Amino acid sequence: MKIHEFQAKEILRKAGVAVPRGMVARTPDEAASAFRDLGGKLAVVKAQIHAGGRGKGSIKTNPAQHGVQLVKSADEAAKVTGNLLGQPLVTLQTGPEGQTVRQVLVEEGCQIDRELYLGIVVDRATAGPALMVSAQGGMNIEEVAAHTPELIFRERFHPDAGLLSFQARKLAAKLGLKGASVASAEKFMRGLCRVFVQQDCSLAEINPLVVTKSGELLALDAKMTFDDNALFRHKDLAELRDLAEEEPAEVRAANAGLSYVKLDGNIGCLVNGAGLAMSTMDLILLHGGSPANFLDVGGGANVDQVTEAFRILLSDKNVKAVLVNIFGGIMRCTTIATAVVEAYKQVGFNVPLVVRLEGTEVEEGRKILAKSGVDIISATGLTDAAQKVVRAAA
Repeated sequence: MKIHEFQAKEILRKAGVAVPRGMVARTPDEAASAFRDLGGKLAVVKAQIHAGGRGKGSIKTNPAQHGVQLVKSADEAAKVTGNLLGQPLVTLQTGPEGQTVRQVLVEEGCQIDRELYLGIVVDRATAGPALMVSAQGGMNIEEVAAHTPELIFRERFHPDAGLLSFQARKLAAKLGLKGASVASAEKFMRGLCRVFVQQDCSLAEINPLVVTKSGELLALDAKMTFDDNALFRHKDLAELRDLAEEEPAEVRAANAGLSYVKLDGNIGCLVNGAGLAMSTMDLILLHGGSPANFLDVGGGANVDQVTEAFRILLSDKNVKAVLVNIFGGIMRCTTIATAVVEAYKQVGFNVPLVVRLEGTEVEEGRKILAKSGVDIISATGLTDAAQKVVRAAA
């Protein structure tokens, strides 16, 4: 689960991690009031969407308007906010359609001496969290990772012990920090690592992490995501979810107990098992097609869930053909076959449907489909299914 920058900063603030003062605004008047309440001569208006690259991003209908802008008066804060609210902001992470800005963060300015990078992820190789830092912070950290990865330094830490003092000081030295900045860095890094573990994060990223003229470290930006499987023990975090920022079809699928991710292709996929779903997508690509989604109905889905899965697939206007690829283990092929027939009755198929069934009750499932009168292209193997659905989509 993703949250907004202002929400992440509030979590950090409560944990004692240094962040600038700021206020959320949902109207131009609120932005002007926030500027006055912050009491400075300089502030930053930052569009709040679930995507990075907002500083370089721009409003789709007005490319001169960027997602992060400096303002020097309450009137200017109101004007910038008015130009952002309700408009689609396009960044490298949103796609060409962008994401609609519904609120902004008005934040006090600060005297920046240096910009650094700090991030925490789960290291799958060691099954534990790892802290990464770089002196090359700011908007181009992706280029640093791609071209000069040696400039990114890592320290793995145990979830129970947290980041140890010597580890924080070692990273501070790698960043070239000296004097009071070392103590500030140690407090900041250890505090963020505690938050990462305590809140069951899957990502915590501060970019840029700035060193002020006074030597203090401050989170100028904050990005946090959380493990969905752990939200049952974080009711407060679950309340921060912003459904308006999520793909509606993905929300609909989650409510039905389905694992669905929307993609940009034109071949809908309905598969049971994440591994088989990934293999199916790979084969479609191998044979010249493009998957429109990842969809795993799981091993225990019932007819209603599978029917809903068809509704979601067929609601995508880009889908030109659908591939149903089922290996019946726990999931019975008769369940899928019955769901295909029900979906045809309730929704109708306006695109070609390729079905490949194997496993438990496969013969019974094939008989159900054969007697149904539904126009189906049958496939006998993975390669056969992929080739047929690619041809059908074309």
